[in-house]
Amino acid sequence: MQARMKEHPLTTEQIDSLLGSVQVGHLGTLGENGFPYVTPVHFVFMNGHIYFHGLAAGQKLKNLRADSRVCFEVEGQHSFIQADVPCDTNTAYQSVIITGNAAVVNDRAVKIAALDAIVGKHTPQHAGAAYPENMLKMTAVVEIKIQEITGKYYS
Repeated sequence: MQARMKEHPLTTEQIDSLLGSVQVGHLGTLGENGFPYVTPVHFVFMNGHIYFHGLAAGQKLKNLRADSRVCFEVEGQHSFIQADVPCDTNTAYQSVIITGNAAVVNDRAVKIAALDAIVGKHTPQHAGAAYPENMLKMTAVVEIKIQEITGKYYS
């Protein structure tokens, strides 16, 4: 994993914190028509990878199978910084942009560990519950192996 420096970079700890607290990320894949396809997904950052889940069929998985390259983005802590001149008004924020390769997880233990982490983050009241076998079969878990990560803030 490579981090690129930008103006106002987030530290590794700030990047990890943002990825741990944000509920929804935006996954960018490349469609067969050559256009980007962006999908909001619930995700978890675990063991240096991004994991998300969804139905085992659909456009984003079709795109991933054709081209595994993805972009993943999260943002947080939005607020306006008001100015006397409209063009000087700005936004305070934190954001993380990740590029990498994504693939459906086939290892059952990794799939369940990722689902456990997703449930723990998004619906902790269900943590520890068993997954019905039919739901496991129709659910895909995708792992993004991070190639580059950039975190930035403005305040």
